[in-house]
This record gives sequence, structure tokens and C-alpha cells, in this order.
Amino acid sequence: MTDTLRLGVNIDHVATVRNARGSAYPDPLRAAKLAEEAGADGITAHLREDRRHISDGDIEALMEALTVPLNFEMAATTEMQAIALRHKPHAVCIVPEKREERTTEGGLEVAREENKLAHFIAPLAEAGCRVSIFIAADARQIEAAHRIGAAVVELHTGAYCDAHAEGRFDERDAELERLCEMSTFAHSLGLEVHAGHGLTYDTVQPIAAFPEVRELNIGHFIIGEAIFRGLTPAIQEMRRLMDEARS
Repeated sequence: MTDTLRLGVNIDHVATVRNARGSAYPDPLRAAKLAEEAGADGITAHLREDRRHISDGDIEALMEALTVPLNFEMAATTEMQAIALRHKPHAVCIVPEKREERTTEGGLEVAREENKLAHFIAPLAEAGCRVSIFIAADARQIEAAHRIGAAVVELHTGAYCDAHAEGRFDERDAELERLCEMSTFAHSLGLEVHAGHGLTYDTVQPIAAFPEVRELNIGHFIIGEAIFRGLTPAIQEMRRLMDEARS
């Protein structure tokens, strides 16, 4: 197991700001290129069914211009599968999606939809996409992700981050222990382990210290912090904290 920890920067909320005014700026592609220069190992973009932030044109532009891998987050729908098969990004992360939610809430229910998801991801894997499943830190879901042939699981860190932000420290520590145990368990099955959702400067280091975790995907906090620091310094500080925790 390599000790390298990758940082994927999610640029969705650059598009959120752009779409608030219906203008052409700020440009998510420009943010992605700055992220590359600042040390991001990959770019994450979530094309939602309602196109509330990232657009089809953004995906086209990212695929054409990026020199680092694109992690294409999407719901398990026929439309999204067709888009992924057309573009063949480096990675496809399957996430749950409800139109009424503000952001992705919770992990995918793999165990309940095992047969459907196995058939859904097979063509993506055959096309050369590295398939990741966004799930809660739960042994049942990890086992199901393994059975359906996913290469990667991305563990949902939202409950841990929320507990920290709200001062529920016993609950935070319990969530952190669960994430640690499930990272080890997933790795033991041969799955590559990623993590993300809600991570900040205050919460990233305990997750970054898990030796089994190979990649963190962080977006909303970095884009928010960029308002005050600038995008490049915001990413560089996250990279520094990750590297410090890893060493």
C-alpha cells in the first residue's frame, strides 16, 4: 500500500455562484486549472439531473482541457450512464441524489440495490472508468460494493464533520472510530478507499492520517475559503494539512 494521499478538488460550487446570476463567470474550468496548478491530484464534478450547478458544457470542457484525472460524480440513472460512457472520464463515483436536497445526503444504499447497481456499473468498468461508490462507513454497504465489482469506495465523512462543528465531541469521536475501522475493513477486501463530504481545515487531519485512505475529495469548504484566501492558497493549505497528517 502506497502512502501517497491524493487530493481531489470539487468545483461544483464555482458553478453554483455562476448560475446564481445566469452569467458565464466564474468559470469552473478556470477553477479546475488553478486547482491543478495549486497541487490538486484530480478534479471532481457532480453533474446533477437538474443541472443546478455543473452543466453538460462544463463536463465537455473539463474532459478536453484537464491534465489531471476527472472524477465524474453522478446518480445511477440511464441518462448519466450514457454521458459517462460518451466521455469515459478516469473515474465515475455513483452517489445518491434527490432533487430536493441541497447537497448529497448520506451514502448510497448498495445492499438494497445490489443487483441493479451491479448491472449499472458493469458497462462503465468495461469502458475503462474506475468505478467508485459513495457510501456510509458501514460493513454491510462495503461488502455489497465489493460484491458488485466496484474498484473504490468513498466513505461519507459528513456525520463526523457535523458532529465536530456542533460540538458533539463524543459522537464525533465515535464516528471517527467507525470511519477508521471501515477504512481498514474495505482495504482488507481489496477496495481502494477514498473519503469526503464536509471536510474542513479543522477536520481533515484525523481522516488524512488513516493509512488505508488513498484520496480525499473536498469542495464546498475550499471554494468557500477561496473567497477570503484565494483559490490557490486555500488548496495549498489543505494540501499542507493532509501531508502533515500523513507524515
